[in-house]
Amino acid sequence: MYVSPGPGAPEGLTVPARELREQFSHASGPGGQGVNTTDSRVQLSLDIATTSSLTEDQRRLIFDRLATRLSGTVLTVNAAEHRSQRRNRTAARDRLAELLREAVTPPVPRRPTRRTRGSHRRRLERKSQRSQVKQSRRRPRPD
Repeated sequence: MYVSPGPGAPEGLTVPARELREQFSHASGPGGQGVNTTDSRVQLSLDIATTSSLTEDQRRLIFDRLATRLSGTVLTVNAAEHRSQRRNRTAARDRLAELLREAVTPPVPRRPTRRTRGSHRRRLERKSQRSQVKQSRRRPRPD
């Protein structure tokens, strides 16, 4: 599997096929009678800790950014939107490649800016309007 070049991987990444694990199962959804007989759903997995295609810096970035998507050290992607297994295999590989490309891209530092005068004025106007709404809800004074 090839991941096209990007900011975090200028030469791109090539993940050997032997490091990818594919599993197939019945997909839900449209397909007529064939949906119950064909294993068109694809589950593609890659063990980030043992893959030879990543540097240590890239591996660390992936672990930080995709921590919620990882099961241990394994990144898994599902594809079941097509009726054919071949198209789902392609979709799963594309999805995995996109995830890896985005994860190895270094973060862009935020450039601090000042808020505009108009946004500051609008914020204060909203605050005063909200204050007036809350004042109108209060119980009236006895005097």
